[in-house]
Amino acid sequence: MQGRNPRQQQPEPLNNLNVNGNRHSRVVASSNFNPISGGGGGVNRETADTGASTGAYRVSRHSVLQANTSFQSQQQQQSWQTTYDRRHHVARTGRTRAENSYPEGPSPASSPVSVSASPPAAAPASIDNSPIVRANGPDIKDIAEGPRPKDIVRKYPLWMPEYKRKAFNASMDEKYVETIWASLKNAIQEIQKKNNSGLSFEQLYRNAYNMVLHKHGNRLYYGLREVVSEHLEHKVRAEVLESLHSNFLPKLNQAWTDHQTSMVMIRDILMYMDRVYVQQREVDNVYNLGLILFKDQVVRYGEIQKALREKLLGMVMEERHGEAINHLAIKNACSMLITLGINSRTVYEEDFEKPFLAQSAAFYKFESQNFLAENNAGVYIKKVEARITEESSRAALYLDKDTEPRIVRVVEEELIKKHMRPIVEMENSGVVYMIKNSKTEDLACTYKLFSRLKEEGLKVIADTMSAYLREQGRMLVKEEENGNTNPITFVQNLLDLKDRFDQFLVHSFANDRIFKNVISSDFEHFLNLNNKSPEYLSLFIDDKLKKGGKGMSEQEIESILDKTMVLFRFLLEKDVFERYYKTHLAKRLLLNKSVSDDFEKNMISKLKTECGCQFTSKLEGMFKDMSVSNTIMDEFKNYVNNNNLSLGGVELTVRILTTGFWPTQTATPNCNIPAAPREAFEIFKSFYLNKHSGRQLTLQPQMGTAYINAVFYGRKAADSEKDKDAPSSSSSGCAVPTTTRKHILQVSTYQMCVLLLFNNRDVLTYDDIHQETDIPERELVRALQSLSMGKPAQRLLVRNSKTKTKDIEPTDEFYVNDAFVSKFHRVKIQTVAAKGESEPERKETRGKVDEDRKHEIEAAIVRIMKARKRMAHNLLVSDVTSQLKSRFLPSPVFIKKRIEGLIEREYLQRSPEDRKVYNYLA
Repeated sequence: MQGRNPRQQQPEPLNNLNVNGNRHSRVVASSNFNPISGGGGGVNRETADTGASTGAYRVSRHSVLQANTSFQSQQQQQSWQTTYDRRHHVARTGRTRAENSYPEGPSPASSPVSVSASPPAAAPASIDNSPIVRANGPDIKDIAEGPRPKDIVRKYPLWMPEYKRKAFNASMDEKYVETIWASLKNAIQEIQKKNNSGLSFEQLYRNAYNMVLHKHGNRLYYGLREVVSEHLEHKVRAEVLESLHSNFLPKLNQAWTDHQTSMVMIRDILMYMDRVYVQQREVDNVYNLGLILFKDQVVRYGEIQKALREKLLGMVMEERHGEAINHLAIKNACSMLITLGINSRTVYEEDFEKPFLAQSAAFYKFESQNFLAENNAGVYIKKVEARITEESSRAALYLDKDTEPRIVRVVEEELIKKHMRPIVEMENSGVVYMIKNSKTEDLACTYKLFSRLKEEGLKVIADTMSAYLREQGRMLVKEEENGNTNPITFVQNLLDLKDRFDQFLVHSFANDRIFKNVISSDFEHFLNLNNKSPEYLSLFIDDKLKKGGKGMSEQEIESILDKTMVLFRFLLEKDVFERYYKTHLAKRLLLNKSVSDDFEKNMISKLKTECGCQFTSKLEGMFKDMSVSNTIMDEFKNYVNNNNLSLGGVELTVRILTTGFWPTQTATPNCNIPAAPREAFEIFKSFYLNKHSGRQLTLQPQMGTAYINAVFYGRKAADSEKDKDAPSSSSSGCAVPTTTRKHILQVSTYQMCVLLLFNNRDVLTYDDIHQETDIPERELVRALQSLSMGKPAQRLLVRNSKTKTKDIEPTDEFYVNDAFVSKFHRVKIQTVAAKGESEPERKETRGKVDEDRKHEIEAAIVRIMKARKRMAHNLLVSDVTSQLKSRFLPSPVFIKKRIEGLIEREYLQRSPEDRKVYNYLA
């Protein structure tokens, strides 16, 4: 590595010191302080009082000696003595600190202290990196440890110095400081004038470096502040003020750009001050100082600050009204305000964002009133969406990125949040109107807009929808209570309503959890308003699972069953539904009316999944009984054949039903079975009881069916006057046949009993039939309605009534319809669909349900107390309710009665310490 050539160095404006002898040498102060990474540099006057410096000596045409010497400060006077022998030279290995050169150019501080004993034209001395060579001189280690000069002379007599230096004064006089500052000030002003092409940035850097080095950083820093402030105040601000009414924003942006450029150049010149003086004094660095001054002297100057705010806000308002504006100018201005905040949004927020948001709130408050007055809900929502999109795009285009969510919140607040109720409740266009008219897309837009307000906004729509849905449900319940709809229609209307709102849920409300829960809650509410709902739901399923029901495909039946299960989940009294479902299933199985065993088992599987095995165990037992009955009937047929028994022309089929599985009545209904079928049944009864001793068989006529061979002779010419009014079952409109016709009639057991009476009598009144058959009144009415008032092709009897109503009176007369015609040989007489139980029957069913509930509640109480041993009353009631809610919702009063019953039977006892606490008795 070669030492520096004195010819190639810019002479330093430092003191020339005399050296004893005839030669002069230039001395450059050196220290071990490096502003970047260590290395050579001028004497650090700010640290010289507390530390040692490293001096490096360069001797023309000789090797370089670099050693560490200690120096002390006494009374602010630094002395430095160096002795050397011209006849003896010391060479040592050393790395010059010039290796750590300044990255942006040669630093004047990188030169070691030079003592030149040769003419200026001497060649630079080379630095030898070889091991140390002693030439009868002192060890370099001894020099580094700082021995006193007298000790060195005493120890090394040949090192007697021939030259002696005077003390080095490293201070700069004030005049020279002002000279340097004047050059720097001039350079700064030229930079601000954009006349920097002729400046030597290296020389300027050195001058600034030397000022800081010699403790004149304060003069440099505050001088810079004064120059920049003066420039901004007298030139920049004046020019901007002149443009207030013409080309203001471009002028301000240009001034800002020029100021940034000049401050970057000034920062580079004063980089050493940034790294030393600024950090030590903890003041703003050069660039930030320029930002602060520009903010205070220009941007926040009264008229300019006001004009800037008004200009920016005015341009935004112009764009809101559809005018074209200079986006780049606004973007640059906003960027300037952000930068002037110096790692903070304070300036931007105070000078623009807060006024911008306030102005926007006022603008949209006024606009919302106009929108609501001039538009319907659908148009209003679309305009609000457009405004939100505009503001979001505007903020992303030329405002700060953090302004976008804030301005969007302002728009949402003014256009949506403050007008949520008026929007959704707007007459002839609000949410209710959209639902009534199936405006799915408008509902979706409303949902999307209100979802911006999260749950608060969605709840407003959900509440409005809920009020309408509950009203619709109450209307359906009221129609049924008034007798305007039958059970099947009632349930179908509920399913249609559920389908409709499910469509809204999927296509308008994005299957949102809030709306899903609201719809479910509403259906649960009004479905349970009608205490007949469990019965009606079972009747609806019964209607769909019967043979020949509506001619539906298997896929349609499956779909309907799935939908009815949704309504089933809303029922609170599932145990009531279970009782009715068992009754209806029993009729389908026993009357062979089920459309398919697969569908029946599938429905039971759905109920099992929903309520558990206990709920369906009896239903599954019913199917098992049907299978066992088929086996028994095969054995009975073999028994009859083997014993040559006669059943009197009756083909008997008996179903053996387990009492616990089937919904048999507590008291078997009375019914006088005709002689022939009754005798056949007695033979079967004898067969069964002989095989299964100890069992009992009880006939259940309400569940049976019969096939009757019927012969119709047609009308005769001598028929009485009443016969001519008898209805004809012919659907072709042709003349009434007079020939004999034979048919096989499929009827219920009760209908069979009624029809066989007409083999002995031509005309019978209702009272006569009831007295002869002893059939329960309700079942007898249904049987007569089916035979005389059913479909025209199924009217086997003619009713002669004094009233024109459909209700059968005790005095009504009935006789055989000889004009009956059917194109089918086998005719199935449909039983009139049940409208549900009568009030006495319903009370009886409720009584049975309540009795079953007593046992279930008591069983639950015993299970819980057996596990817990001791419980408080309220906690026990809560646990019992939780266990039974899948079947029914017991009232606390009902549970309390069952607890008292268990206490009386000594299953539980009250605690002596607290009567509200129960103990279990094993």
